[in-house]
Amino acid sequence: MTVAVLATALATTTGTAGAAEPEQLVVDLGTDTGAFHGGASGSLYGVYGDGVPSRNLLEGMHVRTVSTKAQDGPQHPGADALEMLPPFVDSGGKDVYIYMTDIYRGFPYQWPGADGPARLADFKEKIKKQVQQVMTMGEYKDHVVYVPFNEPEGNMFGTGEWSYNKVSWLNNPQYFFAAWKEVYQLIKELDPDARIAGPNTSLLFDQVKGFLQYSKANDVVPDVMTWHELSSPAAVRTSVAKYRQMEKDVGLGPLPINVNEYGHNYHLSVPGQVVQWVSAIEESKIDADLAYWNIDGNLNDSAVEANKGNGQWWLFNAYGQMSGHTVQVTAPHPNQQYTLQGVATLDEDKQQSRAIFGGKSGDADVVFKSIDPKLFGKTVHATVQEIPWTGQVGDSAQPLRLADQELTVGADGTVTLPMTGMNEMSAYQVILSPGGNGGAPAEPSVSWRKTYEAENAIYTGKGYSKNGPEGSPKNVGKFATSGAYNVGGLRTGSDGVLSFDVEVPQDGTYDLSVFANSYNLYDLVKEQGPTNVFLRVDGENPQELKLPLGYKWVVWGHTDTSVKLTAGKHRITLAAQDPDLGVTKGDAIIDKIDLSLRDERVAAPAVYEAEYATLTGARPGYTHPGASGPGAVSLAKGDTATFWVYSPRAGESTVSVDHLGGGRASLSLNGDKLDIPKVGKGKKGKQATDDVKLFLSGGVNKITVTGDSGGLLLDRLRVTHSSGTLVPTVYQAEEGTVSGAAKVTDAYTFASGGKAVTGVGDGKANALTLDVAATRSGRHAVTIRYSNAEQAPATHYNPDPIARHADLSVNGGPARRVLFPTTFHFNNFWELTVPVTLKKGSNRLTFTAEELPDFNGDTYNQYDQRSPYAPVIDRVAVTPLAQR
Repeated sequence: MTVAVLATALATTTGTAGAAEPEQLVVDLGTDTGAFHGGASGSLYGVYGDGVPSRNLLEGMHVRTVSTKAQDGPQHPGADALEMLPPFVDSGGKDVYIYMTDIYRGFPYQWPGADGPARLADFKEKIKKQVQQVMTMGEYKDHVVYVPFNEPEGNMFGTGEWSYNKVSWLNNPQYFFAAWKEVYQLIKELDPDARIAGPNTSLLFDQVKGFLQYSKANDVVPDVMTWHELSSPAAVRTSVAKYRQMEKDVGLGPLPINVNEYGHNYHLSVPGQVVQWVSAIEESKIDADLAYWNIDGNLNDSAVEANKGNGQWWLFNAYGQMSGHTVQVTAPHPNQQYTLQGVATLDEDKQQSRAIFGGKSGDADVVFKSIDPKLFGKTVHATVQEIPWTGQVGDSAQPLRLADQELTVGADGTVTLPMTGMNEMSAYQVILSPGGNGGAPAEPSVSWRKTYEAENAIYTGKGYSKNGPEGSPKNVGKFATSGAYNVGGLRTGSDGVLSFDVEVPQDGTYDLSVFANSYNLYDLVKEQGPTNVFLRVDGENPQELKLPLGYKWVVWGHTDTSVKLTAGKHRITLAAQDPDLGVTKGDAIIDKIDLSLRDERVAAPAVYEAEYATLTGARPGYTHPGASGPGAVSLAKGDTATFWVYSPRAGESTVSVDHLGGGRASLSLNGDKLDIPKVGKGKKGKQATDDVKLFLSGGVNKITVTGDSGGLLLDRLRVTHSSGTLVPTVYQAEEGTVSGAAKVTDAYTFASGGKAVTGVGDGKANALTLDVAATRSGRHAVTIRYSNAEQAPATHYNPDPIARHADLSVNGGPARRVLFPTTFHFNNFWELTVPVTLKKGSNRLTFTAEELPDFNGDTYNQYDQRSPYAPVIDRVAVTPLAQR
């Protein structure tokens, strides 16, 4: 699709679509279907610990519930319930569901004992300890829900080796029911206010009705009903309706529901797939957690590194910013997976409607009907965005702006948005607000873009393979892939060349993204880490690209660069050899390349409208001529507007605060209130801008504008990458002081300067110390370039990478523990930013690490799931956090 086609269509189309129009997704703003719930943004094993993922990612994704392992459980590294509980709750999370069975190793659970009663007795002792630990957590314990059993029909009360007595409760429930009663009563005895969830079956079996009858008769009814939907969005609606009928038949409820595992590899990371689940879950008004098929701590293939989001993250960011109540959405194929589906809300207080939808390629009309003229007037302002798929480990920028237009509401109360050239892997968002107030429509954020599939490219040389089909509706266990196929052949010893014939509309610089993957534990990849390949345009201007690593094959990321092209046809090649630059080491598969024109639209500041921000204590106003977009927001003292701002790298940006005067406000960045002059003032109604230089972390940044006095009329933020004010000072780790077993190494060729420091940890004596300078006192960003590839032995299909940690002390003060997610190879370096307070002049940073004991402090993990080591440290950059 070319964005201009959509923008033009939106500018000229009003009223109701005719009978010959494409299929329709109809949003009826006149039919209220209940308060917005937000329950689809849950996660199973998605939070490793404080910082993996970052609190920005947790809060910005609006994660409502997390299911995770029992504290100190050996099932997987990280994700310990009581370690992730405080940062999760502090980031806006509601409930942590503790899988109490994950205190055991293996799946089925390897609970010890000579017979069933002995095994249950052991489990009850472990349950007692878990509850006692939760009781020490103060107010945080109110956010805990206990899940005593997990898929009991398949393990503890199934027919296998590790079952209670090899009798399935689905056939003879007495043993499971008795165990449920004992465990339920034990937990309530220890904690009368405890909430308990169950039965947590792998699907909603008919036998769950008998479980409800028994629970009611014995006064052991779960506080939350849980089961798994490793099925389809259609099954969610069907199962919830089926369960509600069970409740009525038994005379219970309605109980809260958490479908605490949903989705498959084919769906996860793909906005156009996940939005179909979201629509079903939101319509059902339940909570639900994304399934855990891969690594923990990345929000189920939503988070990239520690602080970046992929397309799925931005989908949940859009979903979580919905408010008010949901409205009826009629899909062209209701409740049918792999078709166009959506969810929509109307917030009368904000005078705003939001719709997110996707799942279809090609064209469709999105029809808003029953538009209330008292809320919206005769004209609406429509902002249309695309949230593209960027791979499981591929960073994504904020959603693309496809169109921003003023549309006349038809006489029948409708507006039709013709969506042309949609991609089934993308999700889309429409925001409707009152129009007609003079706001200048914004340009689309990209003028031209196109995708070229690797399987359609020309391959010359040896070693070629066309791989696939990958994930599909018929094989949901495999990973999604653009076009279903990918190409291999670029590897160590290869002479392969993959040639893409492209055609572009005009002279210019084009952004080029190569979607690729290397499996980090594959033999050829283990030697070097990132696989290097060589890019040329028409045989000229060679570039070396390092392709992304993943935890399995077909786990996609992207490597980005830019190329200069003249209007017309060109050949872009990826080769395993280059006469000027060298040869490939490793092995990679290629999915596609994306080209997009880098013109004034792409280079323009990113715009974040205040009326679309997350607001507390304030609401948008639409009667402010001169404001951009549909309106502005008046911030009285204490009111806030929170923006989720993207930066592709860690470094300086200029944040322009556009306002219409009327008062003052303060700024916070990632939770830090900035010690800079307040923004605002000026004559009310008169346009003004305050420019602030901020150090933005790579990925997602939380910028909060808080009203201070007078009622500042906040219009928007504009964000532009800049340089020269917040200048980083870079310190190579090898220039610091190492002590004990810590040492300088040249083993990692991709370290800057070829050297890094390893061996920090396993006791405080093995440390790295750096003396750094600050030109003024105050908050600074410490950006650490590091690598970490430690991985624990796994018991089943989940790779189990370990997040190493460093205890960072500033000037001998108390150490702050910093978690570093896996980089998939020790020769693959990422950056992680930590804010610290420095004094003017010289400051000493000390990095140490030691193994963390279990919760009670008297034991240690016996499966090498807690590392005593810090990551490999390459360099440290120190930068002031803000200046005005």
